[in-house]
Amino acid sequence: MSTRFGLIGAGAIAKSYVSVVAGLADATIVGVADVDPDAAQGLAAELDVVAAAHVEELLGAVSLDAVIVCTPPDSHPEVASAAFDAGVAVLCEKPLAISVDAAQRMVAAAARAAVPFTMATKFRFVDDVVRARELVASGALGEIIQTENVFASRVDMSTRWNSQPAVSGGGVLIDNGTHSVDIARYFLGPIHEVMVVEEPRTLGLGVEDSVQLLLRAASGGTAAIDLSWSYDNATDVYLQVYGTAGTVQVGWQRSSYRLNHHDEWIAFGDGYNKIACMRSQLANFCAALRGEEELAISIADAIASVQVIDAAYRSLVVGDWTMVDPVQVVSPPASADGTVA
Repeated sequence: MSTRFGLIGAGAIAKSYVSVVAGLADATIVGVADVDPDAAQGLAAELDVVAAAHVEELLGAVSLDAVIVCTPPDSHPEVASAAFDAGVAVLCEKPLAISVDAAQRMVAAAARAAVPFTMATKFRFVDDVVRARELVASGALGEIIQTENVFASRVDMSTRWNSQPAVSGGGVLIDNGTHSVDIARYFLGPIHEVMVVEEPRTLGLGVEDSVQLLLRAASGGTAAIDLSWSYDNATDVYLQVYGTAGTVQVGWQRSSYRLNHHDEWIAFGDGYNKIACMRSQLANFCAALRGEEELAISIADAIASVQVIDAAYRSLVVGDWTMVDPVQVVSPPASADGTVA
């Protein structure tokens, strides 16, 4: 049976999900909601589905199994809660929320409704990232010492909500940094301490446009992350993982690894494909709704990403290493038939 999705938001990321769903046999978009009626009606007309002005209207107009939340981050709690109240599952774009408190309210609402809930974080589903993690798990690289991640390219954010702190929660740190934090946790495990150094603001945005982020994991490993909207980093490699026995490089066009006692780099992947990794993410979500798989991104993962970013902004203020506050997570329970909730 095909999972019936509603798209909440009709902007660029929602249009990417149209392409994503087109490649899945077990998913169908049946409605679109957006506060901009022209945007909602335009995308709905392309898909020949129901258009609505807001999530509540869409929930009342068409039967849904799940919604994909593609609205700005400040609206995520309200949109998700409306879906939970209707017993509808939620896949929410990153960042999950702009504060730990808001994220916890979302988790609590999902738990009360006993419906599946997860955060969309596409880099966990990039084939080369998954293969790199498998290489690390095999022990081939030895003990992991450090990861390095670069998401730096000049982007005009002057007219986008991403640079409006009341809507986005901040600047490049919460925007690109949410991906970076999740990648670091994927390879290093829980993050206990963070340090952020802001670089000169050159875009006149009123939010940080370039930062360096350092993370220290409970495992002892560290992560060094460069984030920028103001300059281009020309390297093809966006992720490197250094171990005592070797190094892995994950790139936009190709990926490879080299063991310490070898001279040659061994290629293992063809790079980054946005639609393909988003499709893998949505396929996992659909399988979880059917009770066939566990959600790859757990509620604990989603909350942790918000916690680390929260600590990063506190570090930005105090100019020093800052502990990540532990937060108890109330996980949605499993239903009687085994469906992940």
